[in-house]
Amino acid sequence: MAPSPSPSRSHSVMTLICAIIHLVGAVQFTFAVFYDYTRVIIPKEVQEMGGSGFGGKFVFLTFWDAILQAVYFTIALGNDAVGDHSPNPSNPPLIRRIKDFIFASFAFPIAMFVAITFWSIMAIDRELVLPKKLDDYFPLWLNHIMHTNIAIFILLEMFLSCRKYPSKKSGLIGLTVFMAIYLSWTFVIYFNTNHWVYPVMEHMDWPFRIAFLLAMLAFCLILYLVGDFINSKRWGELLNLKKDKPEIPNPDETLPMTDADIKERSI
Repeated sequence: MAPSPSPSRSHSVMTLICAIIHLVGAVQFTFAVFYDYTRVIIPKEVQEMGGSGFGGKFVFLTFWDAILQAVYFTIALGNDAVGDHSPNPSNPPLIRRIKDFIFASFAFPIAMFVAITFWSIMAIDRELVLPKKLDDYFPLWLNHIMHTNIAIFILLEMFLSCRKYPSKKSGLIGLTVFMAIYLSWTFVIYFNTNHWVYPVMEHMDWPFRIAFLLAMLAFCLILYLVGDFINSKRWGELLNLKKDKPEIPNPDETLPMTDADIKERSI
């Protein structure tokens, strides 16, 4: 019967697999950001938002998320090289703590939010998120990197690479601040251009728009909790594993008995 691989060898193989995923993720998301910013030029008469007008590419949460994923996977790759990839380090280095916080508070919930909302609305009416007239300017492969691969790679990361989630308070505050900044930015864009970032919002009245934006925030916060739950189910046993402490021998049991001890015990 062939011997089973040792835990250290299995850990080394998993570390290598994670490093490859981090490298591919960092390269593809960085390239997607570069290509979208420099090569995807949509005439203003075709699309008001996302071109050379106010805000440029930064009007879209998809572009923010692509930058976020590029940053996260680059940091994760750096952690593979100079940080700590062990499941439960007793004193994790700074880069590991940064990686874990970014994944939990931003990378996972935002990637899943962008992928789920985009493909859900796309299935109902693509004209509300990616009108067909943009196909000549926004290539299919780029669309899948920015709306499909973000979910695939962040889920691979969730299940293949261990991390310690921050406290719910700090994680949810971080995500709320991120989303509040972006949602406030959508109002700045509207008041400067008289257009909403996403066509779906053009068909709403003000109360429904506010409710829609609050629902976006609530959905992101739910996705944070989902990520926390999945992480605890996948990695909880390792994260809660306490390192065995060396037993301190009892001197009374290990030291040889003297004549005085023998006389004392015989009384």
